[in-house]
Amino acid sequence: MELIPQLVQLYTEQFTTSEDAVLQQVSHSTRESHAHANMLSGHVQGKLLEFMSRLVKPHRVLEIGTFTGYSAICLSRGLAEGGRLHTIELREEDAATARKNFNLAGIVDEIILHTGNALDVIPFLNETWDMVFIDADKVKYKEYYQLVLPNLRKGGLIIADNVLFHGQVLEQPVTGKNPKAIHDFNGFVKNDESVETLMLSVRDGLLFILKK
Repeated sequence: MELIPQLVQLYTEQFTTSEDAVLQQVSHSTRESHAHANMLSGHVQGKLLEFMSRLVKPHRVLEIGTFTGYSAICLSRGLAEGGRLHTIELREEDAATARKNFNLAGIVDEIILHTGNALDVIPFLNETWDMVFIDADKVKYKEYYQLVLPNLRKGGLIIADNVLFHGQVLEQPVTGKNPKAIHDFNGFVKNDESVETLMLSVRDGLLFILKK
């Protein structure tokens, strides 16, 4: 399902501040060489993540799902002085690409890249999070959420990607492993009285979760 008509997407990109040279290169190289380039956050969503980070001014950010590093670069641009962004990538090859892109962006001192299963890594990160971006295995979204929420500060922000999952969460009934997991996650968070939520139809859907 085409959630956002192509003409609308092009129009939003036209009136969104252009990607700088670094993001253009990361985007281009990913699209040219990666079989799953559609996983890239991309221009408009990347700028939204950057804006949110600049508004929050986080000291500690957690990203679950690095891919080739585009979204981490965007999120890093709002870090407070001395801030750090921890990012977790399951695949060694993508992690290696992300490291190169962090070097390209000149942010290696601000990024701590972990390679492995996020469910194994997160319990050993002794941090209080100001901001969390979830964009990894869709089936595990609820587990990621439950792991990070206790260490998210009051007023902290979680952003979950792909919460519309190509429109498949709109089907009646919802079928398929990933859309069912995402639909369940969306409902689970909505019923969590410790947070407030806002779902946006940007790209493949973003769920903003604010801890009360």
